Amino acid sequence: MDVHFRGVRGSTPAPGLAYVRYGGHTSCVAITRSGEPPRLILDAGTGLRTVTALLDGAPFDGTILLGHLHWDHVHGLPFFRSGGMPGARVDVVLPAPDGDALGTLSRGLSPPHFPIEPQQLGAGWRFSAVRPGWQCIEGYDVLAREIPHKGGQTFGFRITDGSYTIAYLSDHWPTSVGPGTDGLGEIHPVALELAADVDLLIHDAQFLAAEFPAVNYLGHAAVDYAIALAAAAGSRRLALFHHAPERTDAELDDVARTVRGAAVDTFVAAEGMSVELGALARPR
Repeated sequence: MDVHFRGVRGSTPAPGLAYVRYGGHTSCVAITRSGEPPRLILDAGTGLRTVTALLDGAPFDGTILLGHLHWDHVHGLPFFRSGGMPGARVDVVLPAPDGDALGTLSRGLSPPHFPIEPQQLGAGWRFSAVRPGWQCIEGYDVLAREIPHKGGQTFGFRITDGSYTIAYLSDHWPTSVGPGTDGLGEIHPVALELAADVDLLIHDAQFLAAEFPAVNYLGHAAVDYAIALAAAAGSRRLALFHHAPERTDAELDDVARTVRGAAVDTFVAAEGMSVELGALARPR
């Protein structure tokens, strides 16, 4: 199983010379099997536009799994060229507490907020609600569990192909369930369940510990919390993700230096980076 980071920013895109190396696109991660095109995409931020390059111009045939519906996780949907091609199949699975996936997505993707509605994205697009618990999606076993985040129902995911496993908690507000031992949030049972013994944990690391408590109201996690969760869960590797839009390349370089020697092998995710799990971790 290979993991392709196509967008790693949070909240809003970050264009400009100060954001070139880590990238300015918002959250999007494509999952592939070796030598195959992506069939499972996690979140649809502006990074979704770049997934077409992984498909060599072919129509997409797979599922986009949305953790929640904030702008930075759905803005790429209307601009996914491979999703609008003849013959494309795009199953969008999203949080919809009332079960009406299309209606829920349409609240933000329709006039006057946007000129078209979801059902106009293409003939092959279908919309359904996330089901909590284990399910099979595009040949992967996926566990969906609700996690705390501000401003609407949010899911984290645990995904396995039978040999390797990743966890994806792109937006996580751990202080909402308690301050924890260091004031950066409680390492709670759902987060531990999703991250337990995974080969790669992709986790919200939008803020630095020194920026709390001033940023706590925004509903995100700190770099130090992500490392503590990974260590407590026995995760083999940690990708710091969902970087603050104002965090420059130089500042993310500083983060990368700071986390060297952490309790868990940790790196700062960058747009365009691919991680081949088979080359980095032991199969179960």
